[in-house]
Amino acid sequence: MTGFFSKLFGGKKEASQSEAEALVRTTLDGLFEKAGFELEFGINNETAESGDLQLVVEISGEDRELIRGKDGQMIDSLQLFLRRVVQHHFPEDRTNILIDCEGFREESNQALFELADKLKGIALEKGKSVYFRAMPPRDRKVIHQYLAGDQRVRSRSIGEGLYKKIKIYPVKNNPQEENA
Repeated sequence: MTGFFSKLFGGKKEASQSEAEALVRTTLDGLFEKAGFELEFGINNETAESGDLQLVVEISGEDRELIRGKDGQMIDSLQLFLRRVVQHHFPEDRTNILIDCEGFREESNQALFELADKLKGIALEKGKSVYFRAMPPRDRKVIHQYLAGDQRVRSRSIGEGLYKKIKIYPVKNNPQEENA
């Protein structure tokens, strides 16, 4: 293989911080050029809670709606693709890649928080379980972490496969009520 794909699927070794970033930069440049996208990006190096390197890619430009559309599926797909490229080149590396496009992740999380609050209120008011629609793992994680802060309710994923529903249900014996 020569050219673009040889850069994507070349040799295997552990990456240094700059090698992983350079690979992501080269891959995105090639991808955006081949697709004819009018997009720019910036990459920031951060350290995740686990101590591993995290590359945060912020995308902007005229074609941003193509990337943001369909509930961020293109962002998620691009993020997964870049993770696989880095894993293929550097199998021992633990670099995480997070992609955002002009604040899409924050807007999406806020919408999920609002919906979680609404459904949590219904569950507490009626004393019954309520269900979120089927959603991808990233969105479920955001909701579970958000609801974990409220001791009055619990949440769990229901279903098979990648897309699962979330069940929100009130806690039966609330420890806060017993201490009151």
